Amino acid sequence: MSGPGFSHDLRQRQTQSLVLAPQLRHSLKILQVAALDLRSVIQEELQANPTLEELPMDGESIDKTAATDSPDEPATDAASAEQGDHREEMDFSKEFEILGKLDQDWKDHLSSAGGTQSYTAEDAEKRQHFFDSLVSETSLQEHLMQQVALDELAPPVLEALRQLVGSLDDRGYLAQPPADIALQTNLPYDTMLEALKLLQSFDPPGIGSQTLAECLLAQLTARGRGESLAARMLRDHFELLSRRRIPELARKLGAPADDVQAAIEEISKLDPAPGRRFAEDNNRVVVADVTVEKDGDEWKIHLNSDYIPRLRISSTYRDLIAKGTLSKDEREYLRERMRSGKFLIDSIEQRQRTIERITREIIKAQTPFFEHGVSQLQPLTMTQIADIVGVHETTVSRAIANKYMKTPHGIFEFKFFFTTGYQADSGAAVSNTSVKEMLADIVAVEDKTAPLSDQELVVKLQEKGLSLARRTVAKYREELGILPSNLRRDYK
Repeated sequence: MSGPGFSHDLRQRQTQSLVLAPQLRHSLKILQVAALDLRSVIQEELQANPTLEELPMDGESIDKTAATDSPDEPATDAASAEQGDHREEMDFSKEFEILGKLDQDWKDHLSSAGGTQSYTAEDAEKRQHFFDSLVSETSLQEHLMQQVALDELAPPVLEALRQLVGSLDDRGYLAQPPADIALQTNLPYDTMLEALKLLQSFDPPGIGSQTLAECLLAQLTARGRGESLAARMLRDHFELLSRRRIPELARKLGAPADDVQAAIEEISKLDPAPGRRFAEDNNRVVVADVTVEKDGDEWKIHLNSDYIPRLRISSTYRDLIAKGTLSKDEREYLRERMRSGKFLIDSIEQRQRTIERITREIIKAQTPFFEHGVSQLQPLTMTQIADIVGVHETTVSRAIANKYMKTPHGIFEFKFFFTTGYQADSGAAVSNTSVKEMLADIVAVEDKTAPLSDQELVVKLQEKGLSLARRTVAKYREELGILPSNLRRDYK
């Protein structure tokens, strides 16, 4: 009997949660890896799945018929097998048809991943999905996202953090300003700043910085040295520090020259590129996943399949099932392995189709680049390509992760083609990459005895039909590694 104030009843409560099937998780992994790494992933599956076999690289194409047909009914004793076995074979074939529809699976899954359902303890699978679906697959990114697991984050902040992590370069610096990333991903700028603050609190110290000074200062702060003489030098006198102007530093800081020298030595022991310690092989050879070349008036796309094993379902095991001599457990095991093998084959084919479709749309959007080079790169976002291709934006980010395209102008990472930009006075769109190219060209031909100031660079860009603020020009100059005008002057 219930005590006073207590009651028992049964209620139904409908909740929405995201459960990512292991097979779909595996297909997403296949979508993300580069061609050079895909072979090792497939080899693992070949070793674990006896029903899969690899075809010679110069043989026939993947045997889709062998992979999709249900076993033929034998003409011997198996003809008298139970009708239940026959139904199981029919269900088996239907499952193959279902497993082949990966386009919609990815689309539905990724659309729901961006929904507005509340974040609860039941979302562990969803959170793991985010950890496994980074745009960049390096160990640095994995290290950072493992730290995310320690925090319960709202989905918008988690997505902003994922985008920031994916935008880190090999040094661990942000390759783009937070404002540009927010614009490119359609995320609120305040959310992006919140995520950036969280990222910069992660290990290793200095990660997520935008400049060398910011990176080194973050490391001192993490050591409790945020107000030290070395920190003051980084914060207030970095230009003098970079030129090792010890007397001027001593005068401005009101400190003895010996103390300044000691502070410089402290700074020299910091890590200017904290992300590089996670790189397994800094000299890794880049292999293009896609080659784009001109054939007459048409741009041709060639997918690199040299490193992708060609698979089919072994006829030996299909025949074993068809003979009807196996036990039920043996049949179920082989069917499960064949289903897994078929899903792998479909995932590989779907991966290639998705990359090809995205490449084709990049060519359409960036035709001026392919025709004339980097200076003609156009503003482009992943959302634009996703809308045209008919997939979720996150599918595009996965498909281009760690992949390279060989073009008539060199080999570029796929993400190179996605950049924000500006509108020229003529109304034409100009990417920020093209703006930097223009800026570098102007500086390259300037009079070295009278280098152009940032304001004069603004005027030069205006003459080319592009109106930018002086602070924007200064930012791009710094990102290009171009010194201020007073440090570029040649005193011949």
